Amino acid sequence: MIWGWAYRWRVQLMATGVGVLAALLRFVTLSYPKALVFDEVYYARGAFSLLVFGYEGDWSGDDQWFASGNYSGLSSEGDYVVHPMVGKLLIAVGIKIFGPTPFGWRVMEALFGVALVVITALIARTLLRSTLFGGIAGVLLAVDGLAITMSRTALLDGFLAFFAMAGFGLIVWDRERFRRRLSARMDAARAEGQDPTLGYGPRMGIRWMRLGAIVVFALAMSTKWSGGYFAAVFLVLSIVWDMTTRRSLGIERWFGGSALRAIPTFLATLVLMPTVYVATWWNWFATDGSYARHWAETHPGKGVTWLPDSLRSLVEYHRQMWEFHTHLTTPHSYQANPWGWPLQIRPTSFYFEDVNAHCGAERCVSAITSIGNVAIWWVAVAAVLYALWRLVRRRDPLGFVLSLGFFAGWVPWLPYAYRTIFTFYSIVFIPFLVLTLAWMLQRIAQPRGRGTWSPKGTLIVGVYLGIVLIIAGYFLPLWTGNAIPYDYWRMHMWTRPWI
Repeated sequence: MIWGWAYRWRVQLMATGVGVLAALLRFVTLSYPKALVFDEVYYARGAFSLLVFGYEGDWSGDDQWFASGNYSGLSSEGDYVVHPMVGKLLIAVGIKIFGPTPFGWRVMEALFGVALVVITALIARTLLRSTLFGGIAGVLLAVDGLAITMSRTALLDGFLAFFAMAGFGLIVWDRERFRRRLSARMDAARAEGQDPTLGYGPRMGIRWMRLGAIVVFALAMSTKWSGGYFAAVFLVLSIVWDMTTRRSLGIERWFGGSALRAIPTFLATLVLMPTVYVATWWNWFATDGSYARHWAETHPGKGVTWLPDSLRSLVEYHRQMWEFHTHLTTPHSYQANPWGWPLQIRPTSFYFEDVNAHCGAERCVSAITSIGNVAIWWVAVAAVLYALWRLVRRRDPLGFVLSLGFFAGWVPWLPYAYRTIFTFYSIVFIPFLVLTLAWMLQRIAQPRGRGTWSPKGTLIVGVYLGIVLIIAGYFLPLWTGNAIPYDYWRMHMWTRPWI
């Protein structure tokens, strides 16, 4: 009883600590700059339009009118938008509460950014069996530049990162609960004189956490379609974990038992994911002015004719969205080949303005650049390679499992290197890189397993974390947009592609 209370107290203290650190780096001066930053011009204005009309109206005029309180550019004509609704609906919640101000359109992103740090720390604590290294994972994500920048900017990818990680967390905690319950049922069967290892093993009933994960992954897809890759990878992982658990407990037909009981999960996925996705378009169905809302009525006999008109129109709208995404090749000065994302070769400049401020120099600038903390990213890439080596040579799968989210968020983009895409998309997999990195640090500090500390390894980990914090402090002004001397900004541009 006392040990259990102490364990919960330490975990709660760790989660609170990393959450406070993340909140300070994400909420302080969140209202600055008082301008639409990068693609906020689409999502903040779209969210405001959702509150005005219930759908996204088209905008004209100067892009920055909105930031100055001029909404005259908004028309009732439906705007052709190319992403699902959930992210913009969340941004709209912040605007509804705090008004159409920089804080209002960024506050939900910051809140979800803090939640992402906390949930990453808790997942690390569960899988690494260490509150300390769970906290280290949380700190690493809290001080990463891309994670900070994306939490302070009203884009969709930060929400996608949260839903992907939350879905993974539910899969992880479902596994933990499943192992405890299955073991308990087998013990109870043995107490009654039965052999629970015969056949397919005990029935486990409804897996509510796994169903919850399916819903969360559906919300990820309802933010950006790329959320579907995380759903596919982690739901398969859940079935594999079931198999390994049944096998480790000696169940005779462990493979068949897991495969048979995966059928309800498969059917639930087929039902829940499209149901949740379509439900998130409720405002599109409920309004007449939305883009392509009445396409079916004006195009009789076209499209998927057996569907009701509203769904036929929605399917056609999605076909147009797909065409847009697969043929978007308009050059952009900050587009980046996905092969370079893990090394932050070409980060995205979100904002750069000369400012009238007292910064101790003749020329002062405000710059927001989504450069990740290179001490984290570059070493995390090495951690992924180490995880693959451990899997092949040592049959140690944990590091590979932790890096699956990295591959789910990165590999699908490689065939689309020709498209206009950006490094900041990698926000969706930095939490998984952090998990893999924390795992490697634990292996360095505790090479013989948990509880056996290596003085040399511990020193290496401590020095490394110190370097991470120093680089975070050095780059922080470029992640928050604080006024700095132009020459100081130039000092941070270590390579030409960073400019």
